Amino acid sequence: MEKRLTRKWIWLAFALVLLAAPWVFPQSAALSLLSQCGSMMILALSFNMLLGQTGMLSFGHAVYAGLAAFAAVHVMNRWAGGSPAALALVPLVGGCAGLLCGAVFGFITTRKSGTALSMISLALVELVAAGALMLPGWFGGESGISTDRVLGAPMFGIDFASQLQVYYLIACWLFVSAAAMYGLTRTPLGRIANAVRDNPERAAFIGYDPRRVRYLMFMLSAFFAGVGGALTAINFEIASAENLGLLRSAQILLFTFIGGAGYFFGPMIGALVGVLFSALLSTYTRGWQLYLGLLFVIVVLFAPGGIAGVLVRLASVRRLSLPFLLPFLLRSAALLLLAGGSVFLIEMLYRRTAGL
Repeated sequence: MEKRLTRKWIWLAFALVLLAAPWVFPQSAALSLLSQCGSMMILALSFNMLLGQTGMLSFGHAVYAGLAAFAAVHVMNRWAGGSPAALALVPLVGGCAGLLCGAVFGFITTRKSGTALSMISLALVELVAAGALMLPGWFGGESGISTDRVLGAPMFGIDFASQLQVYYLIACWLFVSAAAMYGLTRTPLGRIANAVRDNPERAAFIGYDPRRVRYLMFMLSAFFAGVGGALTAINFEIASAENLGLLRSAQILLFTFIGGAGYFFGPMIGALVGVLFSALLSTYTRGWQLYLGLLFVIVVLFAPGGIAGVLVRLASVRRLSLPFLLPFLLRSAALLLLAGGSVFLIEMLYRRTAGL
């Protein structure tokens, strides 16, 4: 009973944060950054349905988000001049497109497991990325296809022309998608997916087909990835072949690992940190990708549970005595000093070699 109350408070706090964020960061650039975080959180959560819940390491998760983004752009262009309320249904269209693509590609991918599944997904993402450049009529070539999210005259003062309205649209879909994915973890399908992840032989012994479970989870994951891809297209008003590439899939994988695949909210934390690294740190240094890579290596080596795992450990030791916390604080201070010195040396060497 106490755990249920705790979950309700966590979800309530999450909703309040989503509502209050624009009041804390009202600038247009900040709202755009928050919108990117929201769509990336959905992508990371959907990817964790494969990795953290079912044990499938896929290198092609961006395919379903990217194809859904193109479907959303074409639908928005067809609905031009319609009602602004129709824009709220575009993410659902993207989800259906992702589900369809997941049903097609997942039928091939989930026939194997482990390393073979990862290699098949890698081959598919390269195949789709190459095919996108060969079909300029649908994918627009290298420049992609642009759209306009303003679908007609304002309705009740809402036309999605301002970034604030787009943010709240993304925040609404983020909350609904996160709640649906969390609810899925409490269902029998979510439980048996964990069993397939841990021991597929025992799952098969009690009467469940591991391949069928993987296939169902793959399609559901592709659906939510399609929702995130459509929201990305709405936010940027463009869909390009870069959304389908291996780099985008690697980005989603990286953020999920950094946040912590073993915790439900871990991928959301990783998406937030990753987007901030990509958007904010890149304005101060050209070597931001190096720091993101170093963060990933540090997390893998010293914090396998990700940032979420570190936060859970900190929450568990907050009631312990000062003699236990003092060494932890000293070590943290030493690590911060070491990180600061390393950043100083890296930037100095980089500027020296670049001639800046």
